[in-house]
Order: sequence, then C-alpha cells, then structure tokens
Amino acid sequence: MNSNIPGMERHAKTLRAWQLAILRFAVTLDNADRLAVLMIAAEIDGLGPQHGGKPDFAFFRRTSMELCAAILRPNELASTILRQHLARIDEERLKRIFSTAIETDQPKPASAGKPAKHDNRLWRGLTARGTPLL
Repeated sequence: MNSNIPGMERHAKTLRAWQLAILRFAVTLDNADRLAVLMIAAEIDGLGPQHGGKPDFAFFRRTSMELCAAILRPNELASTILRQHLARIDEERLKRIFSTAIETDQPKPASAGKPAKHDNRLWRGLTARGTPLL
C-alpha cells in the first residue's frame, strides 16, 4: 500500500494542475492556456488503460473541450457545464476562485427590482443655464 502512495500523489498533483490550468484559461481566455488544459487532460487520460496505442479513457479531454467552449461562449448550457465542474472541485479555495472567475464571464441577468430612482434634488438651488446671475 505504501508503494502506491507516490503514484497517488502524482495523480493528485496532475489533477490539481489540470484544475489550475482551467482556472487560468477562465481568467486569461488565452489560446496558449487552452492548449495547456488540453495537454494536461491528454496526459491524465493517458494514465488509464490503452487499446491499440490509444487511451481508452477520454473523460478529461472531452470535459476540457466542453469547459473551454463553455468559458468562451457563455449561455445557459455553458452555465450548467461550468456549475457541474464547480461541483466536482473538492478544495474550497479553488472552488471559490473558479466560481468568481466564471461569474465575471457570465452575462448578468437584469434585476427584477424597481428601476433606479432619479434624484432631482441634485440640481436644487442651482440656476438654469442661460439664466443671468443676480
């Protein structure tokens, strides 16, 4: 069991690197960061069993492509995909930061409250333009 711990630590670090790469892409929207996400995803998927030289496992590559597309084109479906990913994050700090990053990229719904009140008292006591001063 102890011989498996270093392997588990490596997998955990690789998974964390993938999550951080997704966060970085959500912040920068840079194509180089997107490619880094996909590269790490391919590495993780490659750790699983292979058939004919190709990994049988493609969860991380598929999920990475969905997440990157959702980050680039926010809509209702994208919001669902991002929320699912958010729910998978175990570390609370990373979860809060990712939540903040995706919220800034998501369109904000118009508030249903009453419209902003215009304060006409702002100009009280001032003379109108063109009115001569006494």
